[in-house]
Amino acid sequence: MDQDKPSLSKDPDIHFRECGSGPPLLLIHGLLATGVMFDPVADALARHHRLIIPDLRGSGKSRHLPPPLSAKQQAEDLARLLDYLDIQSADKAYAYVLAHAGATLPKHRHLVQDEILLIQSGTAHVSLGEEERDLHAGGLVFVPANTWIGGKNIGTEPVALTFIFSAPGFEETMRCNSVPAGETPTTITPEEQLACAHIGHAESAGRPEKPKQ
Repeated sequence: MDQDKPSLSKDPDIHFRECGSGPPLLLIHGLLATGVMFDPVADALARHHRLIIPDLRGSGKSRHLPPPLSAKQQAEDLARLLDYLDIQSADKAYAYVLAHAGATLPKHRHLVQDEILLIQSGTAHVSLGEEERDLHAGGLVFVPANTWIGGKNIGTEPVALTFIFSAPGFEETMRCNSVPAGETPTTITPEEQLACAHIGHAESAGRPEKPKQ
């Protein structure tokens, strides 16, 4: 990978790394992590993408930056970074954590995006299409668009997953299913879940109605 670069964007100055060439791919690490979490897949992704790998405010080499550490501030930091790099849009990566033994990733599929899953810790039983197997830390799964995927934490420690999509969209489903930081979670109905899935071009095995075009 290319060496780390300090951002030249002004106030705040989040740290980031760049490598590769091609369409831009912004890799956003999860809570209690840093951009280093993407090292196992960075070289492979850099063959086809220009990677931008920041350390978010309060993490890694950006840990010296002052609060707030809110989602709004993090989004503003990333927007400022992309503006500095003159990037109008980028594919994105997200971290998802199965926080306890027995937790499940419900069976679903993404209708227009390919997906890469990287298991960073723990042990998971993963189903992909007609295949099933147990995967451990370092396991990598390629999920073609329109392919059913599901999983379960079968170990005793949390399973940390990084998932990367070939095109933006699914983040809108995540926002729709969530509440802003600091707010109390509320119950979401099956109908509301289906509506959220429509937004991100996703489909649940339990609710297979096709999203509206």
